Amino acid sequence: MTFSIAARCRRTGQLGVGALTARPAVGKLVAHVHSGGGAVATQATPNPFLACDGLPLLGEGRSPEDALTELLAGDPGREVRQVGMVDRQGHSHAFTGFRTSDWAGHRTGPGYAVQGNRLVGPETLAEIVRVFEDSRELDLAERLVLAIGAGEETGGDRHGARSATVTVIGDQPYPLWDVRVDDAEHPAWELRRLPGVFQEKVLPTSQRLPTRDDPMGEAARQALGAQMEHQTPSNVVDQPATMTGREAL
Repeated sequence: MTFSIAARCRRTGQLGVGALTARPAVGKLVAHVHSGGGAVATQATPNPFLACDGLPLLGEGRSPEDALTELLAGDPGREVRQVGMVDRQGHSHAFTGFRTSDWAGHRTGPGYAVQGNRLVGPETLAEIVRVFEDSRELDLAERLVLAIGAGEETGGDRHGARSATVTVIGDQPYPLWDVRVDDAEHPAWELRRLPGVFQEKVLPTSQRLPTRDDPMGEAARQALGAQMEHQTPSNVVDQPATMTGREAL
């Protein structure tokens, strides 16, 4: 695996992960986000349980440092792991095992954890951090796309790139953004193109789904309203005014 950023937007509270790698389907195992917990990127020789078990710990109020310390202590393969973690308050922590492929390292700061392995050098992470910090006025998904693209422009992975992903969650448990390039010659370029398509074709649907505060959702409300408007006396079946006993079950 190559490089990733786990992040939180201070302005909106959204959480997300962006990543790019030389292998296909980076989004399958690297990016993990939960609205009640945080964002985790696990890579190098990945251990998905660092995310699967780490996100519930963050949801309980544990800090990223405490959660990772506990989980890595029980991971016999930790020295070939790399992981970055951000909680829903923006606290961050990362780990790079000493046997990950050179160049490998990580950087953390308020609202982000950036990590990479098998890179051309530390300049890749420095550029990801710079672009992410300089784009605070943008939405998180766009910031992640720009940061991943900036990392790739430094040379990124010494073996090239095949896949990229950006996943963002808002205040609901399902993704607000889930953009994946699973196998392409220039995944960072494709990642720049797809968010425009996603924003036009997919995001409006996501924003009209049910929420915890609105179990029906705007899409269902409009669909039911349209059906009621098209009902006529011939297709409406009269119902009894009251039902009693077993009829009411």
